[in-house]
Amino acid sequence: MDVVDPVKYDHTIEELREREYPMLQGTTYLDHAGTTLYAKSTIERFSADMVSNLYGNPHSASTPSQLTARRVEDVRLRLLRLFNADPGKFDMVFVANATAGIKLVMDAFRDQEEGFWYGYHRDSHTSLIGVRESAKQHRCFTSDIEVEQWMNESGSQTPLPSLFAYPAQSNMNGRRLPLDWPRRIRLTKESAVYTLLDAAALVSTSPLNLGDPEFAPDFTVLSLYKVFGFPDLGALIIRKDSSCLFDKRRYFGGGTVEMVVCLKEQWHAKKTDTLHECLEDGTLPIHSIMALDTAMSVHRDLFGSLGRISKHTAFLAADLYKSLSSLQHGNGVGVCHIYKDPTSFYGDSRTQGPIIAFNIRNHLGGWVSNAEVEKLAAVKNFQLRTGGLCNPGGVAYSLGLAPWEMRENFSAGQRCGNDNDIIRSKPTGMIRVSLGPMSTLKDVSSFVEFVREFFVQNPPLMDVPPVPPPHAEPPTLSHLHVESLSIYPIKSCAAWSVPPGKAWEVRREGLAWDREWCLVHQGTGAALSQKRYPKMALIQPSIDLDEGLLRIRLTGSLQRGIQIHEIAVPLSADPRMFSEKAMYKDLTAKVCGDSIHAKTYGSSEISTFFTQALGVACHLARFPAVGNGTSSTTSSRRFKGYLQKFQKAGGMRIPGAFPDTRTLALTNWVSKPILLSNESPILTISRSSLNRLNELIKIEGGKAAQAEVFRANIVIAENLDCPPGAERPYAEDDWRYIQIGQQFFEMLGPCRRCQMVCVDQHTAERDQEPFVTLSKTRRFDGRVYFGEHTCHLPMDEASSPFAQNPTISVGDPVRPFRDDEAEEDLCLQSLVS
Repeated sequence: MDVVDPVKYDHTIEELREREYPMLQGTTYLDHAGTTLYAKSTIERFSADMVSNLYGNPHSASTPSQLTARRVEDVRLRLLRLFNADPGKFDMVFVANATAGIKLVMDAFRDQEEGFWYGYHRDSHTSLIGVRESAKQHRCFTSDIEVEQWMNESGSQTPLPSLFAYPAQSNMNGRRLPLDWPRRIRLTKESAVYTLLDAAALVSTSPLNLGDPEFAPDFTVLSLYKVFGFPDLGALIIRKDSSCLFDKRRYFGGGTVEMVVCLKEQWHAKKTDTLHECLEDGTLPIHSIMALDTAMSVHRDLFGSLGRISKHTAFLAADLYKSLSSLQHGNGVGVCHIYKDPTSFYGDSRTQGPIIAFNIRNHLGGWVSNAEVEKLAAVKNFQLRTGGLCNPGGVAYSLGLAPWEMRENFSAGQRCGNDNDIIRSKPTGMIRVSLGPMSTLKDVSSFVEFVREFFVQNPPLMDVPPVPPPHAEPPTLSHLHVESLSIYPIKSCAAWSVPPGKAWEVRREGLAWDREWCLVHQGTGAALSQKRYPKMALIQPSIDLDEGLLRIRLTGSLQRGIQIHEIAVPLSADPRMFSEKAMYKDLTAKVCGDSIHAKTYGSSEISTFFTQALGVACHLARFPAVGNGTSSTTSSRRFKGYLQKFQKAGGMRIPGAFPDTRTLALTNWVSKPILLSNESPILTISRSSLNRLNELIKIEGGKAAQAEVFRANIVIAENLDCPPGAERPYAEDDWRYIQIGQQFFEMLGPCRRCQMVCVDQHTAERDQEPFVTLSKTRRFDGRVYFGEHTCHLPMDEASSPFAQNPTISVGDPVRPFRDDEAEEDLCLQSLVS
């Protein structure tokens, strides 16, 4: 029956489900990409077969054993016919699952004396990716275009035996890849390149035609439980013209040999009649193979053909995609962000399978935790899949996760299936719903209604528009802006300036990557500082987010007499960098009087680089934040308790900006962590204050101070269009909070200064300024101050994208709040509420 009326067919499936799938009562099963469901008739017929027949081990000559052998070969031929594979051109090996079939092929290539080259597609399942660990050379093709270009290349193929593998259908989002690649590779590559097709996801709901051996892959793997639900069995289909690859196979076992000699001589004779006899080690899972025969019969009786299933599931998937795509919050923000390839189209079974991968956004545009979706789905009896989906390439590409981010997420405790699934405003995984032969329109509509009921937000319209707070001009109208952002990846070394327009993450511990590294003395374990080693200013770190590297370059006089002027270490906490024969792996160091437990890089090359540069034996150590800045199991440092700018029990509140600061005022200074900063997460200075300081220095004939000597993270300046005289030096002394762009910060108190501000950050030379002038003009209670300690405040609405990924940029408008302004805002908030 080629033409299928979707509605009538769906009605037929509904009736069939009542009879054959009683386990579906009260639940909605949407994880057919994991495994489809077995029919009641399959179990009943298989049970009847088992109690009616006597099956023995096929390696024996008894009647029951011979019955088993005949049945196994009949099932083998039947499965080949299901995929239109001529037994004269193909052989089939029974394996545990598709992964076992992949490993069998991998073993054959690994047995090649010269090793092998391996290429695989980005959308591959982890089982295909794992083959690379046995290859002498390997390459991940990041797109179809890369594969096409490689196929058309001439003369560049490696002389090694070669294997190219890819999935017929992505198990992540159901995209179907070209099935003509094996033929094209066979035609275009001068040296033999074998092809391995992972068809496990495809054949669960679609036919696979191996009728033309010239078009067919050399090796095709299947997981049959994805097709029939039962039994748990796999298959490897081998093109006989490619069987010579297994000639060098070393292992033998069970019935794969005719004779073995092991006493005095070491010799064996392999079976040679058929390929599968040489590869099926040990006794086959004979009862599972009998069950497969039953399952194929029941599957045919219930659904007719894989072609009919393909039409049915394509219709359902198109309906589900359309419905999920149309969901919107009351404010017009889309609910479901669907990861669909632009070359695939739901409803077209040639390009798209019945799988939808997506994430959910709230009405503010922030991400909803997949763990929360899965928990609620389980309560409401929707069975689906979330997480990395065993497809790291496809997931990373779709989510925009660079390798260093994935390593960093792993270091922060992210694992597939845990609750830590939104890091730096990016999901670490996806929600996947997949349809199968027994799925129905009711399954689709029920799931859409589930998403609508629990995740579509329709905020009520306010009868009266909210009254804006006094003095609350939009930040874009502020007379202040962020002049520069700087981070100091290696404590006491040079700053790295955040490029203008680059949104930079603000973590709980401060600006991202700020003071995560330090140099420690090899003898004492104390962190090195510019106070004692001013040439540290000539060590120039930089953050390379594209490559995921911290690059360190020597500048100025440090380059003299040193051959290596630059090194790099991963931004991710790569464990391989910390273990050179387990030396210097863990360290207790002293930083600003605190004992910290850091990890020290074990590479002698890294230690030598810094030791030669500074002339002191030292190691590079790392004190990374853990958990996306929300927790820090490594860090036990907290910023200094005396940094309480306003010693009031009742703090103020900026309405809607952040949680009640009356609570924060009592907890911030004892709960906020820092990394290797001296006293607080962030240091802010004012350009107006610096200009006033330099005016005084010049009056005394001194050298003007550069902003860099104060080692601030944020420099705030008046806008260029402000009239002359608009500068307000040291106005920051009275600021209680500041708003930078969409983020809010608390001013904790002035920064105590020492003679380190006298080190020129470009030459590493010492001067008496600006400390001398500061001591005359900014000395209070016997201490010298310049700049303000600052910490980030979380936003009221934690699900907002501004809260999930707080960032600031050079050029962002800045709005300060003085203590009296906060008082007025609090009074207004009381009136409005």
